[in-house]
Amino acid sequence: MTKAELKDFLDAKVQEYNHPKFLEDDPLQIPHRFIQKEDIEISAFLTATIAWGNRKSIINNASRLMELLDNAPYDFVCHHTEEDLDKLAPFVHRTFNGSDLGYFVTSLKNIYTNHGGLEGVFTQHQTVDSMQGSISRFKELFFELEHEQRTTKHISDPTKGSAAKRINMFLRWMVRDNSTGVDFGFWKGIDPAKLSCPLDVHSGNVARKLKLLKRKQNDAKALQELDNSLRKLDASDPVKYDFALFGLGVFEKF
Repeated sequence: MTKAELKDFLDAKVQEYNHPKFLEDDPLQIPHRFIQKEDIEISAFLTATIAWGNRKSIINNASRLMELLDNAPYDFVCHHTEEDLDKLAPFVHRTFNGSDLGYFVTSLKNIYTNHGGLEGVFTQHQTVDSMQGSISRFKELFFELEHEQRTTKHISDPTKGSAAKRINMFLRWMVRDNSTGVDFGFWKGIDPAKLSCPLDVHSGNVARKLKLLKRKQNDAKALQELDNSLRKLDASDPVKYDFALFGLGVFEKF
């Protein structure tokens, strides 16, 4: 199909999937349970952190995680004790365990206390046309406290070749407009034009079939290639096509 036909096709799929019904089976439903901005940010960040594998399992475990945080994630992060951290020990989602969760909670307290919160870190360290350098800087700050080396694998670094799917997804949730009630759009200091598509097996395969992506690996180079293709379709909001690529792959087996 021509570029114009491809844009029309994908725009129609965005309209179809960028809809509140999308939340029924998506981990993004977890932060939508909260009202306070900081609760939404923290629940979204932790949910995105464990967003790999079976979607039902992700939602169930993210719900369990919120219960462990007393369904008040910001308050828990800011006022937790060592005994509170001990209560997190039984948590596990695939390779992310209670020890990892304990560090994440401790580091989030440091982020909110000393670095202006999650929004502050990502907004302050963004570059001219991308959020990938900001993600790398975020990882540095996130692990500035004493930590187990194994925990670092749960936050990806694009400068080390990763597509950083989960962090890019989290940024989409926080930055893209909330006109349809799906994403939140309350990080106003970041231009949606800088966002990158959360590249995974589904979006990658569909992108290749639509000739938006040639590179075979789902890595940082593939992400840059896909970003370039999507920005030609919509320079101001390229990551909206995540809905189209994901929906075509997961729901339509395109």
